[in-house]
Amino acid sequence: MKGIGRFAGNPTLRRRHASTVGHAAAGATRYRFAVFALIVVIALVNYIDRGAISYSAAQITSEYGFDRAGWGAVLGYFGYGYMFGALFGGALADRLGAKRVWVIAGIAWSAFAIAMIWAGDIGIAVFGGSALTGFATIRVLFGFAEGPAYSIINKTMSAWASPSERGFAVSIGLLSTPLGALLTAPVAVGLLLLTDSWRTMYIVLGAAGFVLIALFARVYTNRPEDNPRVNAAELAQIQAGRPAQNALAAAAASALPWWSFFRSKTLVFNSIGYFAFIYVNFMLLTWTPKYLADEFHFTLSSLWYIGMIPWTGACVTVLLGGRISDWLYRKTGKLVVARSWFAAAALTCTTLCFLLVSQAQSVWTVIALMTLGNALNALPNSVYWAVVIDTAPTRVGTFSGLMHFIANIASVLAPTLAGILSAKYGYSSMFVATAVATAVGVFAMLQVRPGVGPDVGRRDARAASA
Repeated sequence: MKGIGRFAGNPTLRRRHASTVGHAAAGATRYRFAVFALIVVIALVNYIDRGAISYSAAQITSEYGFDRAGWGAVLGYFGYGYMFGALFGGALADRLGAKRVWVIAGIAWSAFAIAMIWAGDIGIAVFGGSALTGFATIRVLFGFAEGPAYSIINKTMSAWASPSERGFAVSIGLLSTPLGALLTAPVAVGLLLLTDSWRTMYIVLGAAGFVLIALFARVYTNRPEDNPRVNAAELAQIQAGRPAQNALAAAAASALPWWSFFRSKTLVFNSIGYFAFIYVNFMLLTWTPKYLADEFHFTLSSLWYIGMIPWTGACVTVLLGGRISDWLYRKTGKLVVARSWFAAAALTCTTLCFLLVSQAQSVWTVIALMTLGNALNALPNSVYWAVVIDTAPTRVGTFSGLMHFIANIASVLAPTLAGILSAKYGYSSMFVATAVATAVGVFAMLQVRPGVGPDVGRRDARAASA
């Protein structure tokens, strides 16, 4: 009776417990992987929406007369909203549940993607003839709507993945970053070539977002135990090992206010490490098409495949990194090795690649080094999110949002600084700045001790991560 008592308040769980034997014989369902796949597809559209503007550079700058620094500002405005969207999105996911926030955010970013078609004209009509101000307004709102996505991904994966597959599950969600950037090139260029209109491109992307969010609302539940497509055997797999791994961290985190995040050396330095990742990501996403067109004279018709190349390796390493991190943890039993040291090593190699890019002269050498550097940068992507789950499992949404907020200073800084530096010193300077950002990330990740949260006096947590 003791075993059944824990299901007393949940009829769904009582039914599943009663039929465990039958389900076990039939085997576990694998619905969690369908959830992971749907999250990836939604996040892909989210990412293509934000990256498509880079391939519209020639049309938009010609229409509104933006110079290189002005174009960098247009690209950077997205980040101002994105930072705060990430911050509030994580907290709202903890309060309202991931599903509700996914739906609200998805509807909003799809609407603002479509609103991009009027951005410049709104500025001219409303803000004294300033198209730049119009783009600033819409881009900030667009960024705010897209900001919650990756914090909610972490919340979703923490609910639907077991601890033993958590690193890989998070990396599946984060696959949308390099894959979205890779697909942005053929999707955006394809729509531009088919329609000869950057405005039509945004209408199509916004409509796709609405369709996917409607599907998501029908099939997703915040908890696997509430979903009729998950049987008892799969639920047991998802929940296996959670109490043993998270008991100490959860007990401490449940009483912590949001501001206790800043009392954790681990969480703060982990955010700085993630800043380095995002800096690389946004610099490449926003400036690669224009850089290749200006320096090596690629046209739009060739950028659809050239623009994909720097992201090909990252699509593999973002998945491989989660596996490597989980393997290191199983092998050593030390989270500091599996998370911190692993990330620091990858960022060190990334730094070297971008320093070499700044000196390269051949287009294919540049593309090869960008591809390698981006692949190495993506390798520990899941680590930053897994550290939050390892350290504060009951504050995943809020603390993921805070991490995302801090790190996404890079989403403003990278495109804006790249525009200023390239206008004054040439394009090589933006790669040097990228190497500096990743070097800072190396130092930060060496300070991270996963599992040691705001209550730094917990001996057991220190021992587990030592």
